[in-house]
Amino acid sequence: MVDPLNAWWAQQLVLCDWAFAPDPLTLDAEVAAARLEGLGVVDRGELGWRLLEAFGGGGEADPARLLSALELAALGGAAGWLGETRARAWAQRLAEEIGSRYHGLEAWLDALCRARSAVGWVQGDDGFSEACEALAALEHQGEGVTWEMMREWLADSRPEQALWPDDPVDRVWRLRAAFSPVLEPRAAPLDWQGLEGWLTEAWQVQGRDELIRVLLWLASQGDRQAWDLDATRLLSAAAEERRAWWEGLAPRDQSAGRVLLTLVESGEPLEWAAWDWLRLIDLAWAGLCMGWLDDEEARHFALHGADMAMHRYSDWVALARAYQRGRSLFEARDLRGAFDVDWALLLQSPVSPWRTPLSEIVDEAQLEASHRAMRDWRRDPRHWVLALAAVREPELALRQGVAPMLPEARRQDARRYLAETLDLHADEGPEALSRYWLPAQAHHLNQLAADGAHGALPTAATPFGRPGRQDLAARDALGQASRHAATIHMAEKYAFHLQMAMDSGLFDAARLSELTAALHGSLSRFYTSPRRLLAAWAQWEALLPEPDQPSLVAEIRWHQDDPGSVFHWLDWSSGEWQEPGPRPSLSHFTAMALVGPLNSPAWSLPQPESERECASIREWVDGHYALHTAGELADFVDYLLEAGDRQEYQINYAPYTLNRERLASEIATLESGECSEEERNHLLRLIRVRDGEDGCNELDMTAWDLAQAVDLAIAGRQLGWLTEADFLAFLGRAHALAARHYGGWEEYARGLLAGFSFFMGETPEREAFLSGFRQALVSWLSAAPPMAGAWASLDFPGARPRHWAPMHVDTLPGDGRQLH
Repeated sequence: MVDPLNAWWAQQLVLCDWAFAPDPLTLDAEVAAARLEGLGVVDRGELGWRLLEAFGGGGEADPARLLSALELAALGGAAGWLGETRARAWAQRLAEEIGSRYHGLEAWLDALCRARSAVGWVQGDDGFSEACEALAALEHQGEGVTWEMMREWLADSRPEQALWPDDPVDRVWRLRAAFSPVLEPRAAPLDWQGLEGWLTEAWQVQGRDELIRVLLWLASQGDRQAWDLDATRLLSAAAEERRAWWEGLAPRDQSAGRVLLTLVESGEPLEWAAWDWLRLIDLAWAGLCMGWLDDEEARHFALHGADMAMHRYSDWVALARAYQRGRSLFEARDLRGAFDVDWALLLQSPVSPWRTPLSEIVDEAQLEASHRAMRDWRRDPRHWVLALAAVREPELALRQGVAPMLPEARRQDARRYLAETLDLHADEGPEALSRYWLPAQAHHLNQLAADGAHGALPTAATPFGRPGRQDLAARDALGQASRHAATIHMAEKYAFHLQMAMDSGLFDAARLSELTAALHGSLSRFYTSPRRLLAAWAQWEALLPEPDQPSLVAEIRWHQDDPGSVFHWLDWSSGEWQEPGPRPSLSHFTAMALVGPLNSPAWSLPQPESERECASIREWVDGHYALHTAGELADFVDYLLEAGDRQEYQINYAPYTLNRERLASEIATLESGECSEEERNHLLRLIRVRDGEDGCNELDMTAWDLAQAVDLAIAGRQLGWLTEADFLAFLGRAHALAARHYGGWEEYARGLLAGFSFFMGETPEREAFLSGFRQALVSWLSAAPPMAGAWASLDFPGARPRHWAPMHVDTLPGDGRQLH
C-alpha cells in the first residue's frame, strides 16, 4: 500500500533534482551524507538550524527554504542523522505548513518560481522547470498523491513523533537550542563538527576531568559572580565613583566595564546568570558528544542548569534576555539591540523547541535526581574547604569535581604563604594547623553577642580608663549576631590555611583529608543549612572585618542568593563530630585567660611546636627566667603558684610600710652611693613602696604570679616540656588560686597591674610600657575592641555566673548555661 506522505514527499523532491523513489529515506547513506555536506550542512546541529529556519521567525516563510527543508529531512533520515520517525515527523510538519500556505500545487509551484527568480536563479536551469511541469501534469491527471489527497490525509493523521526530543528524560536538551537545536537525544560526533578543537581553544578543555571542573564552575560561579558584585557596588556608587571605577580598570577590561555601566545606568535588569547556565547545558552536550560523559551524567548537568534557570526566569524571553546581557558583557559590546534578530527563530517560530513553556521542560523527579548527582560531585569533604576558601580566592572554584594537578608555581606560592604569613613549615606536620582552629575565640564572640543582645555587656568605665568610642561601638554591635554561631568567623580562615597546606604538597594527604572531614563535621553541626552558615558568616564579617582587608560581606551574600553557589550543593550530612583541633573546657579557657595582657590571648589549648618555634620559645624562657630544662620550668611554675614574687614583696618590702622612717633612711642610703644593678632594682622598688605606686602596698599581687605561671606553663607545653596532663593540672591550680584571692576580673586586673608595675626592671620605656598595659587592661575588661582579650566574656573563677546563655550549642564544654 502506498504511503501518502512518502509518495507526496518523493514527488516534491523531484523539484530538488531527485529521481522519484517511493520512499525518500532509501537513498544510500553515503550519498546522502555527501549531499548534506555539499549543501553546507556539516553536522546535525546545522541540520537542526536549517529545519528550524525553514519556518521563519513567525512571519512569512520562504517557500524555497520549505522545499530545501523537505530535502534536508530526507537526506538526514537517509544518512542516519535522523531516526526514520523523526524524519517523517519533519516531512509531515513541512507538508502541513506548505498545505496551509498554498491552496494548491499550482500556487506552491508559482511561489517557488518567484523565490528562485528573486535570487537570480543562481543554481542555473537544473531541470526545475521540467520538474514543475511534470508535477503539474500528474496533478492535472489525478495521478500520484494530489494536493487534495495530501490535505485530506494530513487532516486525518496525527504526527508520528515530536519534531524535537520529547521523552521526559530528553526534553531538557531543548534548552541547548540557544546554541544549536538537538534533533536526536543520542549524541554522536556528527552532532558537532570541530568540537574537540573548539573545546581546546575556547575552554582549554582536553579531557573528562577538565570538562567536569568547568561544568561545576559554570554551575556554581561562572562569569556572573564578578559581574554581579561589580554591579551591586556600582548601583550604590555616585557618578564620580563610577567613573573612577571604570578608569581604574585594566585597558583590556574597559570595554566590558563600559557595557556594565551602560546596563546599570539604563535601569536594565542586572541579570545575566543565563549566560553561565545555558553554557553549562551546552558543554554537557559537548561532553556527551565527545564520549567524556555518559548519558546520565550529561543529563544531570543539563538538568542542573535547567533547574536554576527555571527558578530564576519566568519564561523563555526572560531567559534569552539574560543570556544576551551576559554575552554583551563577555564580548564587551552591547548586543541588546540585536535581541529580536538573534532570538526570533527560537522565540517565534511555530516549530521552535521552545514552544513548550519553560516551566514544563523537566519534572520534579528528574530534578531530584540531578540534585543528588550534583551533591555527589561535591561529596568529598575537600569541597567544604574549597567553598570557604574560594570566597577569598574565587579561582579555587575551578577545582571542583576531580582535583587537578597543580602547577609548581602554585605550590611555591602556597609554600611562601605558609612560611611568610603563618610561619608554618613542612617539618611541623599537618598537626600544626590545629593552632589556627580557635574554638575558644568562637565561644568568646558568642558570649559577647548574647550579652550584647540582652544589654549585659560590661561597663565602659574601668579603673584604668575608657575604651575608644569606635572600639566600644564595634563591641556593642555584636548583639546583632546573637542568633548566629561564631565558629564560621575563625573556621573560614582556618579553611583557607588548610587549602594552602593542601596546595603546598608539603604535608601528608591522608592526614589533611582527615582535617577536611573534621571541618565538615564541625560546621554541619553548628549550622544546619548553607543559608544559616552564610548568614552567620555575613553577620560576623560585617561586625568584625579583617583589618586592612576589603570586606567579604558582598561575596558572602552573593553565595547566599545564587542558587548555583557550591554552598547549596555540599554534603550537609555530618558524621561523627571530630573537630580539626582540641576544644578546651570552659574552665581551662578561663585559666588560660589569667595571662591577660601579659601575652596574646590564648584561643586554643597549646600544642607542642616545631623545633623552629621551640628555639625562639626557649630563647624567651632563658632570657626572662633563666630556665633551661623541663624540670626547671615545672619547678618554677610550681614556685610561682606556691609563693612567687608576691612572697618576695611580703618578706622584703611589706615591712617598710610599717616604718616610714626606716624606708626613707634605706632610700637615702642607696641614693647616696654607687649601686649595683641588683641594688638599683631594690632602690626603685623601695621608692614604689614609698609612693604606693599602682596600689602595690594595698593590692594582692598574686595575679602577677598567676599570669606568669600560666604564661610559662603554655610555653612549657609548646616546648613539649609539659605533658597535656601536667599542663592541665597547672591550669587547675591557677584557676583555684585565682578564686581564692580575687572576686572578679577588675580586682584581678588591679593586682596584675600592681605586680607588673612593681617588679618591672629599670627601663627608659617604663612609662610607655605601663601606659600600654593599662590600655590593654581596659580592652580586656571591656571587650573593646572585641578580640583584645577574653575577660569580658568569662565568669571569673569561683564567681557567680553573670552571663546570658548563647542561643545555640556553639560553646565550650563545661558551660552549664549552654542550650542543647
